[in-house]
Amino acid sequence: MTAIGAFLRGVGLIVSLELKQRVRGVAWYVILGVFFGLVAVVTVGVWVVTGTWGGSGGGLFSSVVYFVLLLASLISPALSGNAINGEREGGTLATIQVTTITTGQIVIGKWLAAWVASLALLVVTVPFLAIAVGIGEVSAATVVSSLAVLAAELGVLAALGVGLSGVIRKPLFSVVVTYLTVAALSIGTLIAFAIAGTVTQVQVTQTTVDFDYSTTTDEGTIAECAPPTTTTYSVPRFDLYWGVLVANPYVVVADASYGDFTRDGQPNDLFGYIAYGVRQAQVAPETERFDDYCHLAPGEYFGQDQPTPEEVLRSGVPSWFIGLSIQAVLAAAALFAAWRLTRTPSGRLAKGSRIA
Repeated sequence: MTAIGAFLRGVGLIVSLELKQRVRGVAWYVILGVFFGLVAVVTVGVWVVTGTWGGSGGGLFSSVVYFVLLLASLISPALSGNAINGEREGGTLATIQVTTITTGQIVIGKWLAAWVASLALLVVTVPFLAIAVGIGEVSAATVVSSLAVLAAELGVLAALGVGLSGVIRKPLFSVVVTYLTVAALSIGTLIAFAIAGTVTQVQVTQTTVDFDYSTTTDEGTIAECAPPTTTTYSVPRFDLYWGVLVANPYVVVADASYGDFTRDGQPNDLFGYIAYGVRQAQVAPETERFDDYCHLAPGEYFGQDQPTPEEVLRSGVPSWFIGLSIQAVLAAAALFAAWRLTRTPSGRLAKGSRIA
């Protein structure tokens, strides 16, 4: 047997052991049942709301995908955050480490097992995703891209949990740190983006030419062009910090999954709205504006020549692969650190700690 074959066989053994331990307990089936029930409630609720507004399946499909990502963010750290240090505290890790199974096989096997367990949550939601697709106006490209990126995000969450469980010795602490890391990526990036953009201001000078209705005659009021008026005000510079949002899991899914639009170029689901919002945040505000309402042609209005969201998204360069790469680097770093701190024999241990 080749070295690669032997390595994969050891990884497969760890994955098999981990999954067998999960399915033996009642708790795993309770989690799946509760998960199924919550997704069912959300699906019915969104279906009623979008049906009232005359929406299509796109809104329902994207809502279910995002809700799965939200619940997975809450469940995955609990499932994987004590994968290594939990066995170390229970004294069962030493039983594996005295065999021919290497530390790398243990870490990767536990990560893959946690990933498969997370994917089981996604499988549970297939009936509800099928309902959204059946309603219509959800393209195959959107279905494939969103589910593929969602599966990758679940892998990142599992890797962070397993990696931190090998770096941090206390199971409870590692689970908490995993939750905080996931929160930093999903909520922290939004807070940092909003605060940094709001604090950084730029002054805008706006000149406006409007109508003057002060002149009256026997025939009525005459509309004339008033002298230009100039005002100054400050606006946030979100364009300087849009990169903070790149690593946000919800932005990654949206930027990779948009693709369905209405006939007038408006987004047909949450993916498009979020992706369009991020693209708009990249545009620097105009520091000089001139609005001439007095000389507009009949039927003309400001902003009518602006590109539609579909045109903006189709012509721009997606950034989801950058965000996913950043997450992958963080996950790989966590797994590598877990391998370094778990491998035996260890050259150095912290006082009062042990490997197994």
